[in-house]
Amino acid sequence: MDLTPRFSEPGRAGWWLRRGLSLLALVLVAPLAHAQWQNVDYMLRGGWNSIYLHGDASHATIEQLFASNPEVISVWRWNPNPTQTQFSTSTLIPSAGTPEWSTWTRGGSANTLLNLTGPSAYLVECSGTTTNTYRATVPQRVQPPRSTWVRNGANLLGFPAAMSPSAPTMSAYFASFPVAIATNTKIYKYAGGPLSGSNPTQIFSTTSEPLDRTQAYWFEAAVVSNFYGPLEVSPSNLDGLIYGRNGSLISVRVRNRTSSTVNLTISPLNSDAAPSGQDQITGPVPLLYRSFNSATAAYEFTAVTASNPVSMVLNAQSTSELFFGVNRAQITGAANTLYASLLRFTLNRMPDGSPLMDVLLPASARVTSLSGLWIGDATVTDVQAKAPGVTGTTTGRSFPLRIILHVDDTGTARLLSQVFMGRLATAPNNVGLCTQESYLKTSDLAAALRYSAAHLPPGTSYPTGTGSVTLGQTLVRTIPIAYNASTNPFVHTYHPDHDNRNARFDTALSAGVESPAISRECSFAFTANPPAGTSSQGWGSSVIGGTYTETITGIHKTPTTVSGTFVLQRASEIGSITTN
Repeated sequence: MDLTPRFSEPGRAGWWLRRGLSLLALVLVAPLAHAQWQNVDYMLRGGWNSIYLHGDASHATIEQLFASNPEVISVWRWNPNPTQTQFSTSTLIPSAGTPEWSTWTRGGSANTLLNLTGPSAYLVECSGTTTNTYRATVPQRVQPPRSTWVRNGANLLGFPAAMSPSAPTMSAYFASFPVAIATNTKIYKYAGGPLSGSNPTQIFSTTSEPLDRTQAYWFEAAVVSNFYGPLEVSPSNLDGLIYGRNGSLISVRVRNRTSSTVNLTISPLNSDAAPSGQDQITGPVPLLYRSFNSATAAYEFTAVTASNPVSMVLNAQSTSELFFGVNRAQITGAANTLYASLLRFTLNRMPDGSPLMDVLLPASARVTSLSGLWIGDATVTDVQAKAPGVTGTTTGRSFPLRIILHVDDTGTARLLSQVFMGRLATAPNNVGLCTQESYLKTSDLAAALRYSAAHLPPGTSYPTGTGSVTLGQTLVRTIPIAYNASTNPFVHTYHPDHDNRNARFDTALSAGVESPAISRECSFAFTANPPAGTSSQGWGSSVIGGTYTETITGIHKTPTTVSGTFVLQRASEIGSITTN
């Protein structure tokens, strides 16, 4: 294989919610960009060096990345292809540019490499000799690890070896992937200086050679594989722990590829500051680790902090699935404000505790907007007793009240008796929300959804009152029921004593003669934490709720108060609604 570059010049959800979310997918915008930054230092020498990026640095051009490092005169990216030749032990004379390499040369006019993407390996040429040393810092968006070994030819690869206190030896790191260091495999590294028989230089003793996570190495190994380390870390979201505005739980599968027991420690790391021009980070993501409590037969969430990391023992060749949530109550600020950090998976051998690798997963979340449609139930468990001599308020069993709330983009909250979701009749016929079926496109009615709250007067909307739909705030909406309304429980069309007319049926009676006016004052106190017995998963983003209180006047000579809890699930992020 020609090792030298060639160049030409140097909660709960029913069917209704699942269907609603399927319609929601038609109107949601693309996910917002996310970034968890790490400023990585690369130690370079005069001549040729190799580096490995565990993240993406394409936010800037190569000229911008190395603006403060004028000694960097060229950068080369290896592009493996199926027509590679095998390793050569002789020094080869560089030839004209070929598909195997993309190149950037300082001041060049025909550069084929403009940005540094990752994870990927690069060669960096610096001015000077091996006695000249330089430090180049490359800010990059951290990405989950990945690797691809091609069978024919060579592989220029880097690996997420342990960061501290010392790097593992190659033999320890590749113990579970012995083909990488087999006796018939050649491994090379760059040590600065001109391209020659000694640069790149062959590594002969893998038992003493440390594996530097910032360097890339040439491997001649006749194997096809995706091996990148003795621990495989596979998040269910391929980009990492990316929660966005509404995400709540992401799983991470960890697999111990070694033949021995290892210790895994999971701890958070703060993101470095975002470069100029990039979305700025407000703070770290408050991550939660989900575990099962066998004593209570329930899941519990505990904060993942530097002083309280997750620690576990992984048996040989074992696999575990871990779940991480986010504490939405601690993500505050304007909607879409970015929180970002890193989650570090440190693998140590037992019993000596020697480090093998550090995998960094990016984590990000944005401040959610509570705009949209919320549907759920208030569970009434307490009713104020009115019967003489009766004390206490606890009911024999709870009673559910369907609650439908819509919060528009201005923050106005409407308590609704019904809402429709489907393609609207008005152009451009986007999927939207409305309070009357007549606002929907007639030809698409079969695909539309209707949600109803039977305990509210039909076709009603209550947008006025006090408070807002915000954690820590209380929303109050009053439902008036006129003395002569058909939904008034005292009104009976065919009963002469309850029809609000005199005995001759020719004169309407005033309020309170046969039926009183009724008022229901509904109060929703939104809490930062879920009610007892309710899962905290998604709380504050896809699930909200708290304490429900309703005061009813007109039914009894004195007001009657009922109370309980309520939980609402997000059914749509659409912040507009067509009302009566």
